[in-house]
Amino acid sequence: MDDRERIVSNEQSTEARAWLIELLAWWEGRVNTSPLQRYFNISRQSASKHLNQYLEQYPGALEYRSDIKAYIPAASFRYHHISGDVAEYLNWVTGIAPAPPDNKLHHHVIQHPPRHISPDIIRPLVIALRERRRVDVEYQSVSSADSEERLISPHTFVNTGLRWHVRAWCEKNQDYRDFVLSRFRGQPDLQDGVSEYTAEQDVAWNTQVTLIIQPDPRLSDRQKAVIERDYLMQNGALLIQTRAALAQYTLQDLQVKTKMLDGNPAAQQLVLANYEEVKSWLF
Repeated sequence: MDDRERIVSNEQSTEARAWLIELLAWWEGRVNTSPLQRYFNISRQSASKHLNQYLEQYPGALEYRSDIKAYIPAASFRYHHISGDVAEYLNWVTGIAPAPPDNKLHHHVIQHPPRHISPDIIRPLVIALRERRRVDVEYQSVSSADSEERLISPHTFVNTGLRWHVRAWCEKNQDYRDFVLSRFRGQPDLQDGVSEYTAEQDVAWNTQVTLIIQPDPRLSDRQKAVIERDYLMQNGALLIQTRAALAQYTLQDLQVKTKMLDGNPAAQQLVLANYEEVKSWLF
């Protein structure tokens, strides 16, 4: 590696570390050397060095709290290396996407419109998931004109492809429900103690169903063959195993309509062949 390559490599390394510092500070409300050590496989001394470099570049952005042994974002904090879209954090923390690589291929990804989700919403939910806590939230559903107070016990963040929601036990409905992150209002209030409701009791979450996807039978044999090849179908069918709680989202992601077929079979393309078997899990 020559001097120029070494300089570029160092710049990319510094950028990646600054990105993670901001990601954690903004969405979790705290950052210290531990996640930098784990994620980049560096020593505590190196992690501390990168934190100090960030503070030198952005004086006053972070404040140290000795009681939690971490830096928190100051009131004047402004991010410079992250996008501010919660999907960026959730993709990282769930392992869907890593930190930016050092060498990228030219590509383009269609970006969905960002949802309005505040760090004030995400920070308590992250703690609730990690510590199995109940949360008092204000939630605005499409079916209700006014927002409502709910006590929930969240267990999993879910990416449906178009949006993120949190799967949680709802004390009002006495059932496990999906709560869209952009529909929370105010700031969730963490409750003391450990919740008795976890993912283990979520029947729909723990039930596996198989979706049998086939080409629309109205298509010609040639059209069916094209679609079968697209989806690596075997014997004219694609078998998708998924959690029952995610079956509807899987169909939506594949644009498989079940309630009313598109009048144009070339637009419909795919159908759910075993609708009767799985319809109790759909909505």
